[in-house]
Amino acid sequence: MKLTLKLFAFLLLISPTIGSCQQEKKTKESNAPKSYQVTKTDEEWRQILPSLTYQVLRKAATERAFSGELNYQKGKGIYACAGCNTPLYSSAHKYDSGSGWPSFDRGNDENIEYDVDYKIGYARTELKCAVCGGHLGHMFSDGPRNTTGKRHCINSAALNFIPSENE
Repeated sequence: MKLTLKLFAFLLLISPTIGSCQQEKKTKESNAPKSYQVTKTDEEWRQILPSLTYQVLRKAATERAFSGELNYQKGKGIYACAGCNTPLYSSAHKYDSGSGWPSFDRGNDENIEYDVDYKIGYARTELKCAVCGGHLGHMFSDGPRNTTGKRHCINSAALNFIPSENE
C-alpha cells in the first residue's frame, strides 16, 4: 500500500514536468519557419503592398471594424489574397455576420493555412494564405448553424475582390 501511494505521489510530481516538456516540444515545432511558394523580403512586401495591406498581411494587424470596403461587397465573385492573388473565398459563402469584417462560413481549404495564435492571451485559429503566408484573419465557431457553424472573419485589406464574368 505504501509503495502504491509513493508511486502515485511520484507520478503526480513528474506529470506536470512531462506535460510541459511535451508542450515545449510542440511549441518549438510549430514555430519552425515555414517556406511558402511566394516569398519576398520584408522590404519587397513593404514596397509592393499598400500600407494597411502590408500591416495586415505581413504584421498580422487588424483593420478597424466596419472600415473595409469588402465588408459591404455584395457582388458575385472570388476573394483572393491581396499579396499573391490566390483564390481564397467565394461570394457564395459570404454572409453578413454583423462583426464589421467580411465573413465566410468556409474557404478554399487547399489555399488556407490554419494556425494557432496566442497574441491576445488565449488560443485562436489564425487564418493565413497557404501560398504566401499572409495573415488573413481568424476563424470562430459562431457562424451560421445551418451551414458549417464557422465564421472566417477576414480583413478587407487582406483580400482582392474579383467579380465573376457573368455578373
